[in-house]
Amino acid sequence: MSRTLSRRQFVTATAMSSAAFVAAPYVRGAHAAGNLSIGFWDHWVPGANKASTDLVNEWAERERVQVQIDYITSQGNKLLLTISAEAQAKSGHDILAMPAWNPHANSHLLEPANDIMKGSIEQNGKVNEAVHYLGQAGGKWLGVPACVGSQIQAPCSRIDLMKKYANIDVQEMYPAGSPPKADYWTMDTFLKAAEACHKGGFPFGIGLGQTTDSMVAAGTIFQSFGAQLVDAKGNLTVKTDEVRQTLEYYKKLIAFLPPDVAAWDDASNNKWLIAGRGALIMNPPSAWAVARRDAPQIAEQCWTHGFPAGPKGRFASYLPFFWTIWAFSKRKEAAKSLLAHLSQPSSIEKLVVASGGYDLPAYEKFTTLKVWAEAEPPKGTLYHYPNPYNHQTLSIAASPAPPRVAHQINVQATLTKMCLRYAGGEAMEKTLAWAEGECEGFLRT
Repeated sequence: MSRTLSRRQFVTATAMSSAAFVAAPYVRGAHAAGNLSIGFWDHWVPGANKASTDLVNEWAERERVQVQIDYITSQGNKLLLTISAEAQAKSGHDILAMPAWNPHANSHLLEPANDIMKGSIEQNGKVNEAVHYLGQAGGKWLGVPACVGSQIQAPCSRIDLMKKYANIDVQEMYPAGSPPKADYWTMDTFLKAAEACHKGGFPFGIGLGQTTDSMVAAGTIFQSFGAQLVDAKGNLTVKTDEVRQTLEYYKKLIAFLPPDVAAWDDASNNKWLIAGRGALIMNPPSAWAVARRDAPQIAEQCWTHGFPAGPKGRFASYLPFFWTIWAFSKRKEAAKSLLAHLSQPSSIEKLVVASGGYDLPAYEKFTTLKVWAEAEPPKGTLYHYPNPYNHQTLSIAASPAPPRVAHQINVQATLTKMCLRYAGGEAMEKTLAWAEGECEGFLRT
């Protein structure tokens, strides 16, 4: 995820009203003493934390429960270190926010959230495929999907440059307020557009480094070709035609990208767009928002939209956060009551609005809030960011491999390393043999 310093300057939208739903009350008993301790992710968006605090305090005042909230930054891996430390000590916050892969890594230490999720899904609709994949293990919900921090890494195109050099009108292809007209927006079209914009002096800004943004892009392209390194049953599937086809495609694409993309981190594509150097990046709308403040002439030419379709479909990477409850918590019922409150429709809407539309709920009924339709400039620039027409499958890189294996593929940047090895001149079968060896190791751990 493009969690750069600039996200702290993300401009938030004003609050909107929503219908109020009341969560089931927490019934206090003699066992419920002391504070309910909460560890939330420290949001990049100024003001977004206040919305979470207000919702928690609203619940706490109603239920007469004392709460303590800590906002834990992801900078310096502090949130990940906190999760690890509390898991080892079997002591800490009652509720703790965890990014995508961590609920599975700590599944044996988490309180099941099936009872909360049953009510949330009934109210809010089913969750997307990525949350379903990451949020469950053995029929047990490991946590509650948090819209706070959850995002899609969507293409953000320059309207003017795509039209001038690639002869593509992204506003016509993804019109604000209307379904996509994107049948011709395929991986072949994408490659031709990348070539045309490169020749025009404004290459696509797609990283091939070893951080999240690069892996997200690679994962989406691999999935569009049906390429898997490990299947859902844990079988090695590296040496397949689909993987070979993907590497061939990436070899062609890399020729049209900036020459230093192998060294890009999660800030690089943001800077590329804001500096006016490229025609397309893959990112949540934080880069656009900073451009709106620092380079308004760039922002007014930005349009966020869907990913091109490959032979196996149209995919987009959704990176969720979860709110989890430790199994060793002494205040589980209070924690569950609070998470039910935070999952109410009115609460979800307040959180999304406070983030200026950056945060994306996992539920199907929350893809058409006004904050996305009204964002500007230009008006409607974020309309298709939340996938309002279910136009693409929301997934995550390296799925459907068992999550512990997919996690390692992401952490070790196996996909981007494969692409660079092959594009750099290594023989196809040697690259595949290397990747297969890596995945064999992940399966053993």
